[in-house]
Amino acid sequence: MTRLAVMSVLAMAVWVTPAQAQAQEQDISGTWQFTVQLDVGGGRPTFVFAQDGERLSGTYQGTFDAAEVSGTIQGDRVEFWFEVQGSKATYTGTVGDNTMSGTCDYVDVGSGIWEGEKAETG
Repeated sequence: MTRLAVMSVLAMAVWVTPAQAQAQEQDISGTWQFTVQLDVGGGRPTFVFAQDGERLSGTYQGTFDAAEVSGTIQGDRVEFWFEVQGSKATYTGTVGDNTMSGTCDYVDVGSGIWEGEKAETG
């Protein structure tokens, strides 16, 4: 009976639901158009991401000029950051099918919310 109990626990530990499988397979590589609303106003920056496992790199182009982006993605959770004009901006959010959204913090400017949509290719 003990062996059966151990096997049952192991089977449950490796069970992956379809939603979990999708979250584990998120790849946000490509061009994204964002809508950002900060305390002081809004903008529509463009982000280009490259993903290597859980590591993100890329570029930001928007109201605050251009910058190199770094970050991480784990399942459907994403966090990325960049520095522009001597100030750090951090975005945290959730990724869906060709969309993502969350909150952002521009240390010297204020905080806000954002939504992103992956640009169509082809």
